[in-house]
Amino acid sequence: MWDEKYATEEYVYGTEPTGFLRARAEYLIPGARALAVADGEGRNSVYLAQQGLNVTAMDGSTVALDKARRLAAARDVEVGYHHGDITCWDWRPDAYDLVVAVFIQFLDPAARAKVFEGMKRTLAPGGVLLLHGYRPEQLDYATGGPPNADFMYTEQLLTSSFADLEILRLKGYDTEIHEGTGHAGMSALIDLVARKPA
Repeated sequence: MWDEKYATEEYVYGTEPTGFLRARAEYLIPGARALAVADGEGRNSVYLAQQGLNVTAMDGSTVALDKARRLAAARDVEVGYHHGDITCWDWRPDAYDLVVAVFIQFLDPAARAKVFEGMKRTLAPGGVLLLHGYRPEQLDYATGGPPNADFMYTEQLLTSSFADLEILRLKGYDTEIHEGTGHAGMSALIDLVARKPA
């Protein structure tokens, strides 16, 4: 499915990073080890590399990864791209200072719980998780994301899922976004910034 979605010359979600990531500059520390989860066509991993981070990115679509590599080359940055199934990814313990997960809302609740645990495990002590996605109210806007409320995030879900981290920011809000044709228009969003105890 994802290979088909990305099989176009167009970058479905654009080539610029999500506004959420641009607004988190204080966590984008040059030299830090970063993992971009299900990064698609590379817009966010490339941006992280442009900020001087040591970036690893994974995705399940080889088509998306080819486009991501082209974008990294065009922007003259290096990113370690890896093909892999997010539900079987090797979440190596304490491997990253920053984990970035943007719009990874294609997981049913059981798979999502497993991935959330993996992201926490792979964060190094003191590391930061940046998670950004849609709330259930997004179904009313229909401007991106899956047509399934079970795949969306609520403040209650994220508070419970990341109770063992220090939550630095958790906020739901509505705003207009323009990220390629895939995310375009008024959107019901939610941000989580959380730190793993040192």
